[in-house]
Amino acid sequence: MAGGWSRDGAVNEQIEASINDELARLRAQRGPVGESLPECAECGEEIPQKRRDALPGVKLCVDCAAERQGRQQQRGGINRRGSKDSQLK
Repeated sequence: MAGGWSRDGAVNEQIEASINDELARLRAQRGPVGESLPECAECGEEIPQKRRDALPGVKLCVDCAAERQGRQQQRGGINRRGSKDSQLK
């Protein structure tokens, strides 16, 4: 049952979309899996053997991994998919 200008099921779709976005973010943060790469997948710089031994499945050098982690932390805690009506209190 939807109210106002939204169609039936719109609220549930918003909730499911928010949950799927968060799950995708968490899966991306989960860490490397598989075989380590000898060179960084983004910049091509060699990944030191000690890093590959410490983090099996690593695909990024330290600099690229730090840059990516910084980008992932810059996110707001609001529902950007929500309509104006869903933001009302």
